[in-house]
Amino acid sequence: MSPGETLDPLPDTLILQPPVFHPLVPYVTTIFGGLRAGKMVTLQGVVPLGARRFQVDFQCGCSLHPRPDIAIHFNPRFHTTKPHVICNTLHGGQWQAEARWPRLALQRGASFLLLFLFGNEEMKVSVNGRHFLHYAYRLPLSRVDTLGIYGDILVTAVGFLNINPFVEGGSEYPVGHPFLLESPRLEVPCSRALPRGLWPGQVIIVRGLVLPEPKDFTLSLRDEAAHVPVMLRASFADRTLAWVSRWGQKKLILAPFVFYPQRFFEVLLLCQEGGLKLALNGQGLGATSLGQQALEQLRELRISGSVQLYCVHY
Repeated sequence: MSPGETLDPLPDTLILQPPVFHPLVPYVTTIFGGLRAGKMVTLQGVVPLGARRFQVDFQCGCSLHPRPDIAIHFNPRFHTTKPHVICNTLHGGQWQAEARWPRLALQRGASFLLLFLFGNEEMKVSVNGRHFLHYAYRLPLSRVDTLGIYGDILVTAVGFLNINPFVEGGSEYPVGHPFLLESPRLEVPCSRALPRGLWPGQVIIVRGLVLPEPKDFTLSLRDEAAHVPVMLRASFADRTLAWVSRWGQKKLILAPFVFYPQRFFEVLLLCQEGGLKLALNGQGLGATSLGQQALEQLRELRISGSVQLYCVHY
């Protein structure tokens, strides 16, 4: 970008934010673009051996006085005779009726992975990959713009993701969509072997952060002869995204350009019979054709360019 140049406005649905690693608790952060149906928040951590309770609050603001409304209060309690989870809503300084779930799926001294999945009418929570509870909204989800984590908890990572757009319906926990976050230590260029090629239903997921002064970004799939049957290329000079064939032919993808400096991105490629479907930041952007035999012969996934990679999964 040249000095003084401004970014094109992006729809809120295309705005994601980087994961946070090892935050100090209490921890409060803004949720970029707020909450909406189809968004997910993941929380990885450890429950200390002497833990009494902790809470994860999805708040309507972050003021101290007056206290903000809390649309969703998720509160595991370990110090009682029967450990349990309380969910509730704080509105106008008053707590509403508690909703209680026994048989707490979290344990003192154990690590955990919490997933909060936000639907149209309710939030679902899974613990270590298994559904645990659902909680109907009592305040509009659109009011939520802040995440607060408090109490006896050691947090290793917080992630903000979208539902896999390739899952039909999008109301259940996304199948085959990994939530485990990795520390940002992946080197670029990055190469991953595909010993069995690609097959229908397989999803490639790439998450990262664009560097401050980017030049290019490419995601290529190569066969045993080092040919590149398909490549996804982002050009920062003219802000275009395109498929590039093995013969160098370029097909532009007509969509908002999300590869902006110091912004987080998520690329999903779904393999299907006859080609690959593309999604950026949870938004489906069409497909490129490729024969099944060509897909099965792919042996390498390679990513290069001006990005910091957080996760490469397939």
